[in-house]
Amino acid sequence: MSTSAAHAAAFYEEALREQSVWTIRDSSGYPAPLNADGERAQPFWSLRSRAVRIVTQAPAYAGFVVEQFSLDDFRERWLSGLEGDGIRVGLNWSGTRATGYDIAAADAERNLAAAGRGPTIV
Repeated sequence: MSTSAAHAAAFYEEALREQSVWTIRDSSGYPAPLNADGERAQPFWSLRSRAVRIVTQAPAYAGFVVEQFSLDDFRERWLSGLEGDGIRVGLNWSGTRATGYDIAAADAERNLAAAGRGPTIV
């Protein structure tokens, strides 16, 4: 299993256990950079420590602050909004370049549902 795959698998397990999700923002808002495929992706982390690590280790995100959402809010509000805007979900990005898996919001919801928590919302 690749590092990105391991981080993605951990995202579902940890987010469900903690019932929260973390992202980052600055004075301009939430980042949604272009990925290698030319698609926009907004990063989310399953633990505060993972989000803090990106802010402190990835130069592109220096100065950002971490922000927490309940898992319910993430599933009901964020995933549907991201899906509607065509923005992918970055799962537990890591490293100094802040990389990892980017998936469709509907797929993130399906994976959360498959992990054992509730109906598909998106």
